Amino acid sequence: MIRASEAKVEWSSEKSQWHVVITVGAEVIKRWMHGQPHEAGDDSLKSLAVSTAKDEGYDLDTARVSIAR
Repeated sequence: MIRASEAKVEWSSEKSQWHVVITVGAEVIKRWMHGQPHEAGDDSLKSLAVSTAKDEGYDLDTARVSIAR
């Protein structure tokens, strides 16, 4: 499995959803995280980012995930 460089989880007030941006070298993968409330905890959001990366075929360390509220 290819290792992702980093990921950023950010809240979109326009869509009222969390959005994850996964960076793998020069490639950027963007996915919406449905069903998570704005008050979701950091650990939960980081786990979802790792899970999303894994679904896309990438390995992601939770230490490389940042949360932008």
